[in-house]
Amino acid sequence: MSVLVTGAAGFIGFHICRALLARGARVVGLDNLSDYYDTRLKRARLAELDGRSRFAFHHADVSDQAAVAAVIAEAQPVEAIVHLAAQAGVRHSLVNPLPYVQTNVAGQVVMLEAARRMEGLRHFVYASSSSVYGGNTELPFAVEQRSDRPVSLYAATKRAGELVAYTYSHLFDLPTTGLRFFTVYGPWGRPDMAPMLFAEAILEGRPIRVFNHGRMRRDFTYIDDVVAGVLAALDRPPARIGAEPPWRLYNLGNSRSEDLRDFIEVMERALGRKAAWDLQPMQPGDVVATAADLSASERDLGFRPTTPIEEGVPRFVEWLLAYREGQGAQNLGLTAPPVG
Repeated sequence: MSVLVTGAAGFIGFHICRALLARGARVVGLDNLSDYYDTRLKRARLAELDGRSRFAFHHADVSDQAAVAAVIAEAQPVEAIVHLAAQAGVRHSLVNPLPYVQTNVAGQVVMLEAARRMEGLRHFVYASSSSVYGGNTELPFAVEQRSDRPVSLYAATKRAGELVAYTYSHLFDLPTTGLRFFTVYGPWGRPDMAPMLFAEAILEGRPIRVFNHGRMRRDFTYIDDVVAGVLAALDRPPARIGAEPPWRLYNLGNSRSEDLRDFIEVMERALGRKAAWDLQPMQPGDVVATAADLSASERDLGFRPTTPIEEGVPRFVEWLLAYREGQGAQNLGLTAPPVG
């Protein structure tokens, strides 16, 4: 199998590339190496993939139509696309909105326009987000719930990407599957997300910022479970059923909504250190709780996450400590940039 993976230097994209290579696929990686966070971490991920005989990397932006066309022309034949490239970060979208529209909306259109013209393409799988559920208070979040009231621009762009995919499936019979990721964590994780921010602060003796005074719940999902879900979706391209186009949406979460305070306590135990808590009010664009309804994912994909935070957090901490010791946090930019 030959797969084009966008966002290949990102957290989830790197793990997907590695998993595809492990099962014998030819992988073409594409990434613009955005400086939203320090690119040295992205380059370190790529270094783990570099030199493998079935992996080729292209430095390109998914919103650049000519660049994407050139990559695809060189990469042919490509049987599937896993489109993970995105401008991430809920709070950052409040202060720098244009890159979100450029990458998450225009980039989605560019990739779908390329995909629908590719001979032999079996499936277009793309990343969405649990943020599309907005301020919904009915838990767990199910794909059938309304998702037209986003509370951040990031969420709005991800929902727009889903609608664009539906249009291409409807017009061109292009099989597309959108995956709504819930809070993903694990080795090689993003430095702007809570697990890395918390761990780095605890290790360095700095207070951790805990929003909504800690009264938050998140469906923390370990990276290995997410990878299993993405591959299961990739292997099952949807078919047209009557008037319904070959378009599907699934949640990929852990199905357990964890109290943020419990998550921090598990991390404290894994690190062997106590955190100093800096309690903060609720942030604009954020939500109090997330939880994934996995009934459709389990029914159609056989998706069953197996990693509770009591196992996943120590694995993440083990990687982080080894990484810091081997490379040096200051040298590879594990500290996230300010966002406003």
